[in-house]
Amino acid sequence: MNEKFNWKSIRPFLKQALLEDGAWNDRTSQSVIAKNLPARGEVLAKQKGVLAGLPLVVEIYKLLDKRCKVKILVSEGAKVRPGLKVALLEGPAQALLSGERVSLNLLSRLSGVATLTKQFRDILKSPRLYDTRKTTPLYRQLERYAVRVGGGKNHRFNLSGHVLIKDNHLRLGGGVFGAVTAARLKYGLKEFIEVEVTNYAEAQEALRAGADIILVDNASPKDFGRILKLVKGKMQVETSGGLTIHNIRRYSKLKVDRFSSGALTHSAPSIDFSIELYPR
Repeated sequence: MNEKFNWKSIRPFLKQALLEDGAWNDRTSQSVIAKNLPARGEVLAKQKGVLAGLPLVVEIYKLLDKRCKVKILVSEGAKVRPGLKVALLEGPAQALLSGERVSLNLLSRLSGVATLTKQFRDILKSPRLYDTRKTTPLYRQLERYAVRVGGGKNHRFNLSGHVLIKDNHLRLGGGVFGAVTAARLKYGLKEFIEVEVTNYAEAQEALRAGADIILVDNASPKDFGRILKLVKGKMQVETSGGLTIHNIRRYSKLKVDRFSSGALTHSAPSIDFSIELYPR
């Protein structure tokens, strides 16, 4: 489920981000800075965190001006601290200025996701941490990449990934047994089918219907223990529903196959970076 990132495939998105920022019509830089003035620069971390997104800076400056060069000094996934140089820049000053804000916004956002994911992983002490579809629209590929950099794993990418039957499906589709049975009938034995359950009785239905994994959400501690005993060795178990950096420790001892949390992407604070430019 962990997709490989194709940096070239993201260029149309980056071009749109640059167009949104008016990068090819930078009225300030084009009026104040000589057209071909050469410059150099540094990308600096301003907070502690986990680095993610520097290859995007490379692609941004390739789009703006092929004469721009970015030298990456720190590997993706490395810990950064205030004042650490993570990359060097060189090229026409106008282009370096025009790509500054988009570069920093993306670097800060992705590093924030990677940092929070690493914090979760450090508490769980387990590779069983997964993201969800609670991502910024159109940023999913990037945010999921940052989750991987931070040591997490990716759940299904979108609705076409695999069958995941949740509460609204169950209310509209006839309960756990009926919904799982209908999905298996439509897609066959090879389909990976996941279904949300909230109590022991629903877990029994999921097991009887032949689901591959149950998503236990908001079950009582007593029911959770009974569910784990029921399905042990017969199907996988995922737990979700409100897992945050503040409460994940209390769940860390659960013997489940997956922990999934939307907080990895929707609640990650950005990590601050700056670009400092100088005449060459």
